[in-house]
Amino acid sequence: MTQSGFTLIELVIVIVILGILAVMAIPKFINFSTDAQTAATNGIAAALSAGNSINYSARSASSANGVSVTNCTSVSATLQGGVLPTGYTITSLAISVGTTSTCTLTGPNGSSASFTGTGIN
Repeated sequence: MTQSGFTLIELVIVIVILGILAVMAIPKFINFSTDAQTAATNGIAAALSAGNSINYSARSASSANGVSVTNCTSVSATLQGGVLPTGYTITSLAISVGTTSTCTLTGPNGSSASFTGTGIN
């Protein structure tokens, strides 16, 4: 009567190989969360720039449309819903009417991105 199966040495070698692969792969997966937060901050900054452009065009056509932008923080009102997502802040900077300023958005874990704000009454 013969028995078939893996020997103890074969099982130990497979476990060692899996351990080595895990040690090499885990740091790569941990780094994805930082990249994801940076990408999310960049995406929100792009949405703020786009919202600012649409708001400026609408407000230029008629003062009844859009919102007044006199500060970088007031650009957040151009987003759908009119508020920034939780955990994000905009650095306050006055924007004169008809001028464009570079504003800074700060996200979770200190990630930051720039967007443009155009002043309009």
